[in-house]
Amino acid sequence: MAPQIAPYGTWKSPLSAEHLVQGTVRFGDVVVDSGRVFWIESRPEQAGRCVIVRWTPGEEPADLLPAPFSARTTAHEYGGGALTAAGDTVYFVNYQDQRIYSVAGNGTPQAITGEAPQRFADLVADPLRNRLIAVRENHAADAEEPVNELVAVALDGSGSVKTLASGFDFVASPSLDAEQQRIAWLSWNHPNMPWDGTELTMAMVTGDGSLGDLTPVAGGTEESIFQPIWSADGSLYFISDRTNWWNLYRYEPSGTITAMTTLEADFGMPQWVFGMSAYAVASADMIVARYAQHGREHLVRIDTRSRALSHLEIPFTSYGGIRASAGQAFAIAGSARCENSLVTINLDSAEFRIVRRSSPAIPQEEFVSVPESIEFPTSSDQTAHAFYYPPHNGDFIGPADEAPPLIVMIHGGPTSATSEVFSAKVQFWTTRGFAVCDVNYRGSTGYGREYRNRLRGNWGVFDVADAAFAAQYLAGLGKADVNKLLIRGGSAGGYTTLAALAFYNVFAAGASYYGVSDLGLLATDTHKFESRYLDQLVGPYPAAKEIYDERSPIHHLDQFDRPVILFQGLEDRVVPPNQAEAILAALQDKAVPVAYVPFEGEQHGFRKAENIIRCHEAELYFYGKILGFRPADEIEPVEISWGKGNTVAE
Repeated sequence: MAPQIAPYGTWKSPLSAEHLVQGTVRFGDVVVDSGRVFWIESRPEQAGRCVIVRWTPGEEPADLLPAPFSARTTAHEYGGGALTAAGDTVYFVNYQDQRIYSVAGNGTPQAITGEAPQRFADLVADPLRNRLIAVRENHAADAEEPVNELVAVALDGSGSVKTLASGFDFVASPSLDAEQQRIAWLSWNHPNMPWDGTELTMAMVTGDGSLGDLTPVAGGTEESIFQPIWSADGSLYFISDRTNWWNLYRYEPSGTITAMTTLEADFGMPQWVFGMSAYAVASADMIVARYAQHGREHLVRIDTRSRALSHLEIPFTSYGGIRASAGQAFAIAGSARCENSLVTINLDSAEFRIVRRSSPAIPQEEFVSVPESIEFPTSSDQTAHAFYYPPHNGDFIGPADEAPPLIVMIHGGPTSATSEVFSAKVQFWTTRGFAVCDVNYRGSTGYGREYRNRLRGNWGVFDVADAAFAAQYLAGLGKADVNKLLIRGGSAGGYTTLAALAFYNVFAAGASYYGVSDLGLLATDTHKFESRYLDQLVGPYPAAKEIYDERSPIHHLDQFDRPVILFQGLEDRVVPPNQAEAILAALQDKAVPVAYVPFEGEQHGFRKAENIIRCHEAELYFYGKILGFRPADEIEPVEISWGKGNTVAE
């Protein structure tokens, strides 16, 4: 049957908002131990509960964690590194009380640490000494800010937690060697973030379990080190961006450092959460690793003797959570046509198997929009990168004389990146007749340190310009309607969204998810991990207050006349609700169309199924009202304020 001609935005999609959460999971930590694989699944249908799943080859995956336990740490607010395993026992951080628990086999979880204002992450088993090594974030009431330390957690039932190393602002990625005699870790200090500059340190573990003399290995304020791992032969591997690109290096017992890779590509990634893994030591002779180049990710084997690389020819373009054991690699992998899945890969034959999919909501091929990687000109005679998804639905096409509305998507961070991997949240829009442009603006990762550092001092300038230039570039090619350009983003992407609406007359409307409207408020009211982040992105506060005000949409409402819908978690500590509420009140005073959708019980990023559904439907409804089309979906109306005293839901 020939496709039906229908206005863009009105197409009936096979992908409902409910499909975005029904049976879906978000993968977290992946751990391999004793031939079994353990991972964490965040499940929207269980109010975002994080469940530990165990898989033994030859069996079906099985849930290990009974309700109401939830394996999620809030260290650094973003968490990660909440799980490890040793033999038949799994250790995890429980979300509700932030205590460490153990669970043996299918038994009942037992608390290891006591009740205290502390959070743990990056758990590492030290069976020789019957303890765990971990990062502790101590929130003692008398401290000016939380204190981050490397600690030892006793497993003898005493609840003892002893400090192993301290004196830095942040610590992460502890790694014990195979003999459990040496330990390495990363640390860094304000105002750096881990992708700016970190230090790799190692030490001998003494007879009483304390650490001997500390040995600096690599790093500094202008060198980012990522993921130290020991090999069975005593070598210490790590990733460094000392040559502009995050490449892999080996530290020999003699103290020599050897470059294992020399590609113009990024093997590392921004360490937003604990427990990230971009490579694994499969054996003394082989490493399996991912790298990003030109917006696409690849998986390779590295011969540790010859340093030769060989690509694993498998149909994925995005990788994370990489682990290895007994000739097998495990990864969270996805592609333009395949949602993120936990896969196992034979390192000899490159045969792979999908163990678990993150979502069952994969439309048939005729409903999937495949992205085109684009590089477009932007300000300062530079270029930026993006993925363009055309509207695509096997049952519909748009009018021949019209171009589609375009949604410019802005990733968070801002030091992060979007990848070429299937996203139901993108296809939700493309199957309804929207084009989507997912932007890797200057400052994004995967394009080298120099590209990443372009955002230094330029947040609110380059990212905003790149969003606007991307939209105009595509409109100029006839791939988007210049009068129907939209922008959406969450967190830092929400800030870019609001700034683009305030400072550029390009977009017809936007959607901000827990976005920043006042940079000054963010600089003075956020958590420790990001409390000095803006020193690099904008300037030290309050010395650079004029720049903060200059780039804050809330201080330029005379220029803000574009409609916006605001989504906000009321328990958000990263970007508190006062940010959204300030922009709401100001736009109501200006009689600019604005809608506010707050959610009780949500933090920074929405986890509950009903709220994720409501967000997408409300955003679609809002765009329909602003652009003048009627979606095919039946949607509960959203209250839109068209001015003081004129708030209606039609």
